[in-house]
Amino acid sequence: MIISNLLLSAAPHTSPWSIQTGVIMAVCNLIAISIGRYAIQVRGLGPSIPLSFLEGFGLPELLATTSLGHVIGAGVIIGLNSIGSIS
Repeated sequence: MIISNLLLSAAPHTSPWSIQTGVIMAVCNLIAISIGRYAIQVRGLGPSIPLSFLEGFGLPELLATTSLGHVIGAGVIIGLNSIGSIS
């Protein structure tokens, strides 16, 4: 009982999801995709995706860049939440 209360008190306060949080995550994903578009040297080895603006960009590249975008987005959201810029 004491351990569970200690663990609950150690959990950080997180803000609920909002449109602002979603927009921040989407922007971070777009930034990561644009970085990956120029940084990935060998593209198109896996299955391709039918999006015209991502020509030559396959499914592995898309999954890798959006994973990076979510990591960046989580950091940005937590950072902005800790300084009080978003609520």
